[in-house]
Amino acid sequence: MSLSEEQTMIRDLARDFARNELAPHAAEWDRTGHFPEAEITRLGELGLMGMLVPEEWGGAGADHVSLALVMEEIAAGDAGVSTTVNMQNCVVTKPVYEWGSEEQKQRYLRRLVSAELRGAFMLTEPHTGSDASAIKTRARLEGNKYVLNGNKQFITSGTTAHLAICFAVTDESAGKRGISAFLVPTDAPGYKVLRTEVKLGQNSSDTCQVALEDLELGPDMMLGEPGQGYRIALANLECGRIAIAAQALGIARAAYEAALEYAGERETFGQAIFEHQAVGFKLADMATELEAARALIHHAARLRDGGLPSIKEASMAKLFASEMAERVCSAAIQVHGGYGYLRDFPVERHYRDVRICQIYEGTSEIQRLVIARAIREE
Repeated sequence: MSLSEEQTMIRDLARDFARNELAPHAAEWDRTGHFPEAEITRLGELGLMGMLVPEEWGGAGADHVSLALVMEEIAAGDAGVSTTVNMQNCVVTKPVYEWGSEEQKQRYLRRLVSAELRGAFMLTEPHTGSDASAIKTRARLEGNKYVLNGNKQFITSGTTAHLAICFAVTDESAGKRGISAFLVPTDAPGYKVLRTEVKLGQNSSDTCQVALEDLELGPDMMLGEPGQGYRIALANLECGRIAIAAQALGIARAAYEAALEYAGERETFGQAIFEHQAVGFKLADMATELEAARALIHHAARLRDGGLPSIKEASMAKLFASEMAERVCSAAIQVHGGYGYLRDFPVERHYRDVRICQIYEGTSEIQRLVIARAIREE
């Protein structure tokens, strides 16, 4: 699939930044758990943190194909940073633009797009993952204020965000239509990070459990209308799934490129191991799977950009790309042999980083459920 001149320019911008500013530091950030705030801010300055927001609000006014290209490149440089990029683009700036009041957009949107403010998305709770309608966090109207109480789990950027989109039940009798969305400043009294999780990978991105304890918000901090929270939460499923598919592709591509380079340098029996058919065929399979994933991702993104139904295609892209990526990263370790198991080489980090792609933004099981329902109705 050919790219437009603008899409190529955006991809090359992200690629140069990832190679020069992210990849050289990724191993250290993984080791220390460092959150690269300066680099995130720079991404905002480059226009890559509000890509789907129109230019009138400071965004790039770009399309979903461009976002997928950026996600692939940033993920190839550092997976954790790409998670922050996905968060800011798909589930922070986009909902604020689409559902926010004029006053909310004036107050927050340009600052989110520029990454002066970083966002978080607080839907998941300790007992609810895929079943988003079963959340227990409550927002009780007392006088002219909503009082929020509840716990949120697996919150990306829970300690580093300035503003969180939080979902809470405002009408217990209305089921999922009783869920509303709120803009929650993370410095508000009652916002408490209970713990920062110790994870398998993506250690440059913080993941937290957050408690809301009698946190008070004015009605002006509700995003959308009462009862629209569930719609807001699900409105950008395609965007998030396309972006995470592209993230998985980028991580896998980085592992493949490391394996390809190693196979050309490492010699056994008097020749580079690439010349051994067992290794050459493995790399051929890896390259083929990467191209197949990219085609699925760009197809889903183009449908989305054309205003056509794309939930099935986005789920297919995420399902295939995330599972393909684990296979490719595992194969990259195998090409390295024992060295692939060492922290001295990047492929073990890529393997750890990519595993989560089969879980967040909808597990592989949920993707298969969505696809099965779609093909049954065709």
